Amino acid sequence: MDRIAVFPGSFDPITIGHLDIIERAVPLFDKIIVAIGTNSSKKYMFSEEQRKKFIEQSVAKFSNVEVDVYEGLTVDYCIEKNAQFILRGLRNPADFEFEKAIAHTNRAITKKDIETIFLLTSSGKAYISSSIVRDVMRNGGNYTILVPDAVRI
Repeated sequence: MDRIAVFPGSFDPITIGHLDIIERAVPLFDKIIVAIGTNSSKKYMFSEEQRKKFIEQSVAKFSNVEVDVYEGLTVDYCIEKNAQFILRGLRNPADFEFEKAIAHTNRAITKKDIETIFLLTSSGKAYISSSIVRDVMRNGGNYTILVPDAVRI
């Protein structure tokens, strides 16, 4: 059985921190699905199509990474895609506490064995988040060091 991981997020936009997690996870899984979750009540800076394009261009060099969009619960999407793993990046202790609660909830609400795998962000990237990138962009700052080339618009 293939080891399939879903890396869910809004990726608004993808950052070098996200890309770091993907790059380091590539050898661990047969397939990684970078899954853009949609939330109709959330206002995004970039459209779903833009976010998907940014990610596709950023991961094009990896043959085992694909990009998709989904709605609803991540565990339901994992079941649909036959994924056994949810991949998450951790920047700090607050991320861990938040992600741990989600992982426990996911295990409680599904009958399938879907394991959450945490990777720590690489040193020097732990401060980067999509919300910080958006704030820098809105205020005309130099965001290019925080995002992959595809997002440098």
